[in-house]
Amino acid sequence: MEDVYDWKGINGQIMTFKKEVGDAKKITYIGSPGVCTPFAELLAYSVRDKENHFIPLVNVDDCHKFESKYYGMVLNDEVSDPHDSDVVVLLGGLSMPKYNLGTGELNDLIKDILKDDGQIIGVCFMNMFTKVNWLDKFDFDCVIDGNLVGVVKK
Repeated sequence: MEDVYDWKGINGQIMTFKKEVGDAKKITYIGSPGVCTPFAELLAYSVRDKENHFIPLVNVDDCHKFESKYYGMVLNDEVSDPHDSDVVVLLGGLSMPKYNLGTGELNDLIKDILKDDGQIIGVCFMNMFTKVNWLDKFDFDCVIDGNLVGVVKK
């Protein structure tokens, strides 16, 4: 994969995501519970006119649909069906060593829920997917990768 264009800031990230998702109608995010969930909420907010689902790790039986409320995006209590997704989004937290997820089981899940002509989009920070060699393990249509640099002021 090669760099195609740059973006800056949180707004840049979500606008890039919205652009890359395009006309998709159903999006499923796969990520680590807790860490990835708020990032999925933020991304889902940018495409709240679409059907958005979240799968914690590879637990497809614990998939939940996002609902847009006046105070933000929330996951419904009811289990939802991620099958026939137009886009599957792999979130960077999945690649953290503590989850010990095999790329084979993730690829199997993707094959199970993604439409034949669907897209796989990676969203991560700090080159996580590059560091764990996932760019060669998944058939990403694109990876939206950002760097966080901050400062504390007193």
